[in-house]
Amino acid sequence: MKTFKLGGVHPEENKISAGKAIEVLPLPEKVYIPVSQSLGAPSTVVVEKGAAVRVGQLIAKGESFISSNVHSSVSGKVIKIDDVIDASGYKRKAVFIDVEGDEWEEGIDRTRDIVREVTMDRDEIIKRINEKGVVGLGGATFPSHVKLMVPDGRKAEYLLINGVECEPYLTSDHRLMLERGEEMLIGVKILMKALGVDKAFIGIENNKPDAIRYLSGLSAGFKGIEIIPLKVKYPQGGEKQLIKAVVNREVPSGKLPIEVGCVVNNVGTALAVYEAVQKNKPLVDRIVTVTGKTVAKPCNLLVRIGTPVDLLVAHAGGLPENAGKVISGGPMMGKALTSLDAPVVKGTSGILIMDGVEAKRAAQQNCIRCGRCITVCPMGLEPYLLAQLSEHQLFERAEKEKIMDCIECGSCHFTCPAGRPLLDYLRLGKNKTGIIIRNRVKR
Repeated sequence: MKTFKLGGVHPEENKISAGKAIEVLPLPEKVYIPVSQSLGAPSTVVVEKGAAVRVGQLIAKGESFISSNVHSSVSGKVIKIDDVIDASGYKRKAVFIDVEGDEWEEGIDRTRDIVREVTMDRDEIIKRINEKGVVGLGGATFPSHVKLMVPDGRKAEYLLINGVECEPYLTSDHRLMLERGEEMLIGVKILMKALGVDKAFIGIENNKPDAIRYLSGLSAGFKGIEIIPLKVKYPQGGEKQLIKAVVNREVPSGKLPIEVGCVVNNVGTALAVYEAVQKNKPLVDRIVTVTGKTVAKPCNLLVRIGTPVDLLVAHAGGLPENAGKVISGGPMMGKALTSLDAPVVKGTSGILIMDGVEAKRAAQQNCIRCGRCITVCPMGLEPYLLAQLSEHQLFERAEKEKIMDCIECGSCHFTCPAGRPLLDYLRLGKNKTGIIIRNRVKR
């Protein structure tokens, strides 16, 4: 069974909601739509207080090269443009909208009729994906149109589609593959056309045998698309780990997948590409898993962007009495919410509710130099050292020790017997080191 070789861990899978079909969450009364929803520059608001908007209308324009358009996910009235606390606890500029009905922009095909023939050429596809605000839905939210613009001197050979969903608890991608598989595969063909490649691989961990069987049957009707079953090992869904597992190529330190002829996209991104290109639909909703061992009704929900998280929790049966932490994402890479008023954004893959026992961190002790963090690091780094350098603000040394190669998977944190908050320090160090690097480039 294919997998990456270096490092990795095996956390408890806890795929509690895997058998729960996707439900449509009822429309909220209000939404708070942040104007920065991609890995890049914030978008510029193009609506004013008091404006009437419809679903799919542009409300914030991505004007930088690495940026993304943001559209209204509801119809109603803009009540204000103000800050909202996001999933990370930071204040972000957002458009606040009171919901009034469900009126959509003209030209958006809302039917579930499947459109198979792709009539657009490469440039038209990339332009449409840009216009509709499609970003990577695997977590990083990198603008998808930028990924398709292969730099001069580089050539894409393979498209890799990430259906791994290795993060414990999360099942939104699993359900998408089972319920929207054909549309997702058409999205893969669209991405192949945009990249000019004739081979695509869809990697799926073998704890999803139903998805492997279903897509293997469907893909027989799509030339050049192959389903690749993968061994269950975290973080199998990391770009560089997926590339190593599927095509046995290693992305050099500090480089992107295109250096080895690969482009990686998530299955959710492929579906969003299908909807943008074939249905003219902006990215205004996404599938979110709401789960946890004590959650009354674990579920997978189709949610409008900007919906407050507390509505998702209420739909799943409410916040359990013993809740200790609510996490946006999964337990390995997710971030604890400071407020349930935080809105769902394009990068929200799941809402995980942990009880007080499960959420409690181990008591922090001194590093015992056991080396486990080094053994499990899928990037071949020394997490204990990088954490110490970050803790003592030695960021230039951290850069030399390749802290920017860290993929923030949390394997080191997960395996540390001393309860050291390694991932926290690594995230801090990457952030500060990245600022130093960007300032150096500006000079």
